[in-house]
This record gives sequence, C-alpha cells and structure tokens, in this order.
Amino acid sequence: MEAKVATSLLLPSWNGLEKMTKEPSCSVRFSRKFREQDKPQVLISPQLQPKTRISNRYRTVSLEVSCSYKNFPASILESGSFQDPFDEAPILKKKSQEIKTYLNGRCIYLVGMMGSGKTTVGKILSQVLGYSFFDSDTLVEDDFDGASVAEIFKLYGEGFFREKETAVLRKLSLRPQLVVSTGGGAVTRPINWKYMQKGISLWLDVPLEALARRIAAVGTGSRPLLHHDAGDAYTKTFTRLSTLLEERGEAYANANARVSLEEIAAKLGHRDVCNLTPAEIAIEALEQIDGFLKKGNGHFAF
Repeated sequence: MEAKVATSLLLPSWNGLEKMTKEPSCSVRFSRKFREQDKPQVLISPQLQPKTRISNRYRTVSLEVSCSYKNFPASILESGSFQDPFDEAPILKKKSQEIKTYLNGRCIYLVGMMGSGKTTVGKILSQVLGYSFFDSDTLVEDDFDGASVAEIFKLYGEGFFREKETAVLRKLSLRPQLVVSTGGGAVTRPINWKYMQKGISLWLDVPLEALARRIAAVGTGSRPLLHHDAGDAYTKTFTRLSTLLEERGEAYANANARVSLEEIAAKLGHRDVCNLTPAEIAIEALEQIDGFLKKGNGHFAF
C-alpha cells in the first residue's frame, strides 16, 4: 500500500494560502497486514518563517510531514518550504493610503508602449485611490461616434489624431483625482508633457518580447502603426515595436517614475514577466509613485 499525502489539504487557512505556488507531497509504503490492522496517522506541521521571506509580498512557509502508529514515535518523512504569496488586496489598500496625503489629488498619467497594460493597471490604481479613470484613446474615439483609433488614422492620418489626443489631455489636466491611460505615442509631443506635468507621469516599461507576444496573440488590426507590415504576427510586431521604442525611448524616460516589469519579475521570482498579475504591477506602481513623491517632497508647479 502506498499512502500519498498532499500537504496543501491540511494546512490552516492563512491569508493567500490558496495561491500556493508549490504543493510538496510525499508517499509512505505499508505492508498489507499493517494496512488491515489499522490506519497510520500522518501529521503535517507547517511553520511560518517571516524572517526568511524573499520580499514584502511573499513569506516562507516550512512544512514537515511525519508519520506515527499507535505508541510508535513519529518519524519525519518529508520536509521543505515554499513561497506563500500574501493577498494583494490589503497591500494595495495600504500602499494607496500611504501615498494619498502626498498625492493631494494630483492626477496620474500612465505612459508606455501599446499593449503595456496601461488601461488594466490604471483601472486598479483608480479603484484603490478613489480616483476616476480615463483612457485618452477612448475619449478621442467618443468624439468620432465610437470610430476606432485605427479607423481615425486611416481616414484622417496620424497627425490629426495627435491633435485630438492633445486636446483630450488638455481638458483632463484641468481636473483633479484622475488616473489617465495615454496612447503609446502621446509622449512624442512636448505640449502633452506640459499637461501631464501638472500631475505624476508613470512609465510602464515592458520587455519588447513580452509586448510582441501579447499583441500578436490578440491580433494587430486595432494597432494602426502595426497592421500594415508584412510577415508573421510576432515578427512584424516585434520589429515595429523595436523601431517605435527607439523613437520614443527617451521620451518615456522623461516620466516621473518608472515601473520595470523585468525588475518586478526578478524580485518575485518569476522567469517570465507575463506571469505577473496586474495587481502585482499596480503595487509596484504605487511604490514607485511613493518613492518619487517622498524624494521630491511632492512639489509641483500648477
């Protein structure tokens, strides 16, 4: 007989434990006679070791699996540890509360390449901060009865779209407590920076390989600067993104703070940035904003 023990089944209900990234297991063999007489008792002893956690979002849990029978002493069969992620919601709430005083109602402008997650992360930030969320591309589309950005590019050209984008950013800059997701090319016009500098600009820096995979998977039809190129979806997307980043890289670097997905992945032990959750990126965004505000004492010109 072989009795297999899944350690995750008997652990106490710690916060976030359902998100375990590893489930250690062990097996014990018993003779037929031993099995028929009675069932052995298998015990699992978890211990939380906060001092050995690798980051402020993970904690190390040590597990020890032992087996005992009647009056025979227990013997250790398996031991090990795994990283148990904390629940992200309380961390988001705590970080947002910490920076609210420093923010003082100022807007947050997310900049970065197309497909970098500005809208997804922006919605999380607006929710935890109690801000309103706007996507500048969507607002431009609304002015044209819902015509897509790709359609506006095709009918009127990129220059016309950029003018409308600037008009949207000007209007938004007059309002407080907003999180704004900007278009990938918004950083190319100095006038846009004039409006965004009334708040805090945050660059979502995503590796090109990850961006190309993400965009190629959903198609390039909605990306006016991509879908005319020849070749397979990934190759043409990666090639075009490389050119765009060359053109815009210095402009993105003008942002007040930078969120590097590569650095987040390294801190959290992910090999691929695509494994990061939007909440993990949002937490890093809040930390970077916090660092900028405290470093610069939060002084802005209005």
